[in-house]
Amino acid sequence: MTAHPISETIASLMPRAKAELAELVAFQSVADPAVYPRSECDAAAEWVAGALRAEDFQDVALLDTPDGSRSVYGFMPGPAGAPTVLLYAHYDVQPPLDESAWLSPPFELTERDGRWFGRGSADCKGGFVMHLLALRALKANGGVPVSVKVIAEGSEEQGTGGLEQYAQAHPELLAADTVVIGDTGNFRVGLPTVTSTLRGMTMLRVRLDTLEGNLHSGQFGGAAPDALAAMIQLLASLRAEDGTTTVDGLTTGAKWDGLQYPEAEFRKDAKVLDGVELISTGTVADRIWARPAVTVIGIDCPPVVGATPSVQASARAQISLRVPPGVDADEATKLLTAHLRSRAPWGARVSVEQVGQGQPFRADVSSPAYAAMADAMRAAYPGQEMQSCGMGGSIPLCNTLASLYPEAEILLIGLSEPEAQIHAVNESVSPEELERMSVAEALFLQNYAASKKA
Repeated sequence: MTAHPISETIASLMPRAKAELAELVAFQSVADPAVYPRSECDAAAEWVAGALRAEDFQDVALLDTPDGSRSVYGFMPGPAGAPTVLLYAHYDVQPPLDESAWLSPPFELTERDGRWFGRGSADCKGGFVMHLLALRALKANGGVPVSVKVIAEGSEEQGTGGLEQYAQAHPELLAADTVVIGDTGNFRVGLPTVTSTLRGMTMLRVRLDTLEGNLHSGQFGGAAPDALAAMIQLLASLRAEDGTTTVDGLTTGAKWDGLQYPEAEFRKDAKVLDGVELISTGTVADRIWARPAVTVIGIDCPPVVGATPSVQASARAQISLRVPPGVDADEATKLLTAHLRSRAPWGARVSVEQVGQGQPFRADVSSPAYAAMADAMRAAYPGQEMQSCGMGGSIPLCNTLASLYPEAEILLIGLSEPEAQIHAVNESVSPEELERMSVAEALFLQNYAASKKA
């Protein structure tokens, strides 16, 4: 780190940041009451609101959004005539998945091998702490030079669109000159990166019914249509033999022009087993940033333990389809739905339910805010130049903000580099990245304010 006063201040604040992140990670704030009680999300929202009030934010409010979740809002006025910057993070998290596979409890921040482990440590509770660190450093070094709005979403991981709907109904609330989305991350630890594109997504549940009830496989198997077998065949139709996504009517051959992702590095980051091939064709960047990708993320079927010799009457699966910029998520939803309805074998009855959707996003990296961020990252990461990459994940709010505030510049940064293993077991954050990205954000706010005065 440099000897810049901002850097020194943030370094001194890191023990406090660790303690606060531990408090925030402790909330089991999965925005799905079927998994964890809503009280966990409510408690996390109250914690976030309290943190904003402690930093002298005004108009702090817990917003009840249409999907049943709560987003937290606060406003900190800056000097007269200063631009307004919106800082975004989300406090809800993915379920921990198999808790027995975690090396430490998922909701207990644990330091190990120089990293802090816990669900949400990087995605995205750490992003909220990053915003706090940047603002505290500015307050300790002459003051915050811009007006700041903070919004912490409560259901981003569910894709149910509560905050997007709320923003559309209250368009004045999040209006800003620039938006900093703290929910992406660096391409690699130590390499400062802004995210220039996001894939959109659609999430569907499909159900197949073939019989009035389960049947004895010895008495009826061989002629009775098995719904689980039909589901397996239907899901297999979504991929070619090499693993390429094959949704009828969906284009899959786009190319990524920019920072590349070496295959050996990807295999290491993804922890691909020796001898197992990557799927699809083209460069890794083509496959994860520029092309659609289908994933079966859940399937209802009898578990092996306790299974009976039965022909299954019904089967259900949940399917995620990521779509790159240039592909409309509404159209992709229609194509995927039509594919599922037309490809189900044996005349199985098909029902399809949409449970989430978000449009892809492309940022304007030539804007003045990006120049200010490049200078900030250069100072926070001595010897490194800011890079620009894509991200396979989705942040539907970006498109909502871009449509509501077409003149606003939108930057995407964060803490979710490959070692963070977000959404997987043993998620973690690098405290060095938290420190450096907080420095970068603070310096950006200074640079941006200065550029608006020039």
